[in-house]
Amino acid sequence: MTKGKLLAVCLLWLVVLGVGAAVWRLYLAPAREQQQLGKTSADSRYRHQIDFALDSFSGYAVLRSQDFRNELAKKRIKVDLVDDAADYSERIEALKSGEVQMAVFTIDALIKASADLGELPATIVAVIDETRGADAMVAYKKAIPNVDALNDPRTKFVLTPDSPSETLARVVVAHFQLDALGPDPFIHAADAEDVYKRYRTADPDTHQVFVLWEPYVSKVLENPNAHVVVDSSKFRGYIVDVIVAGRNFLAKNPDAVADVVEAYFRAFFANHGKMVQLVLDDARTLGAPLTPSQAEHLVEGVWWKNTQENYAHFGIHDGTGLQHLEDMIDNIDAVLLRSGGISTDPTDGRPHLLYYDKVLRRLQDMNFHPGAESIRDDSELPALSQLEWDGLVPVGTMEVPPLVFARGTTTLTQKSQIMLDDLVQKLQTWPQYYVLIRGNASLRGDLELNTQLALDRAKAAEQYLTRSGINKNRVRAVGGTPSGATSVSFVLGQTPY
Repeated sequence: MTKGKLLAVCLLWLVVLGVGAAVWRLYLAPAREQQQLGKTSADSRYRHQIDFALDSFSGYAVLRSQDFRNELAKKRIKVDLVDDAADYSERIEALKSGEVQMAVFTIDALIKASADLGELPATIVAVIDETRGADAMVAYKKAIPNVDALNDPRTKFVLTPDSPSETLARVVVAHFQLDALGPDPFIHAADAEDVYKRYRTADPDTHQVFVLWEPYVSKVLENPNAHVVVDSSKFRGYIVDVIVAGRNFLAKNPDAVADVVEAYFRAFFANHGKMVQLVLDDARTLGAPLTPSQAEHLVEGVWWKNTQENYAHFGIHDGTGLQHLEDMIDNIDAVLLRSGGISTDPTDGRPHLLYYDKVLRRLQDMNFHPGAESIRDDSELPALSQLEWDGLVPVGTMEVPPLVFARGTTTLTQKSQIMLDDLVQKLQTWPQYYVLIRGNASLRGDLELNTQLALDRAKAAEQYLTRSGINKNRVRAVGGTPSGATSVSFVLGQTPY
């Protein structure tokens, strides 16, 4: 054998030995080691490990509680909480890829993130809470005394994008007559603290409106010249936090998702009478401590939903007065489309695609409830005397297209009835305001007859609203001197504080 051939054979054997060593190191040795580990280790106590995305909102304190972890441990489930600082785009992508299996969203954020993604990788399995006053639109009284004063091209909403404060602003823009607003009335801030800092440096004559949440709302109101223009206690079904599951994970592990939901409701029930302390402890753990007063204000502004209320929202219990989840999604879709928050509806007009009711139906079939729970609802507004109606404080004029009447009559056309049906849906989401209905008529002809016609048209609209389910205590038709138009306006109002 020549030296060349000998060298080639040696090189070949070196390659073979190298490959063999690599196979041993990369595959055989680890497999043997794993086999030995398996023979000399115990089985994990957990059946599932779930990565759960959320952020530092105090409404999620139950999810960070020891009670939740304890309940999960009983189900042999380990949940790792992943704080993504409310980056909803990142959150929806993580659900799509399977990097996280469950998460929390506000419904509007879920709709927007899904619209941006162009698909629906996650579905709602439970409702956590609804904001009822924790978010507010505040401004200087002199410049912005009420919602109608927002109808000005100088008005700007200073808010945190993709947050409940943006939702609040969009609900107001979509529902009230604010046609004079500029094409882009939103100024984006980093967070509520940033909004508060901008308020501190603003001129009292500014037409800026500051949209933020507790405890910053209370801090602003320490200034007697500032006030709440509108807050989330006045409407319902728009700022709602939900638990979602990635569809792939849910399809493969429905039992695990049901166990997580059950554990959450058990943990909430264990804390429902001591939420202030839970929020205080949670804030301290997160490094953003609150005072007891701030925690109390925050808890007062959040309606945490119990098991029975979830059954109602998902349509499992009927006749409760609570909104169905499908109607919430539909209303939020409409607000986002009307206000430019999304360009297309990710559900394509099928809001039921965004939630899954079988998890809760399974719990209800098992007669699950963690303890004695009641279904709460909005209290009906009391009837007012004529003096109280006269003293009602106007808040804002609803956005309603001009009603069409047959000439010289009070007869509502079919088109007008459709407009009023839409108004009924809006008014049902603003249950804490009274409604003044002002009629109008032509200036031609007899002034006295036209004045009566204006009142009668307002009464026709009032009767239609009450027949359609609006409490008669809330509405009042009022007359006025005709101005020439045939329209009817709808002004929301409240009693003086």
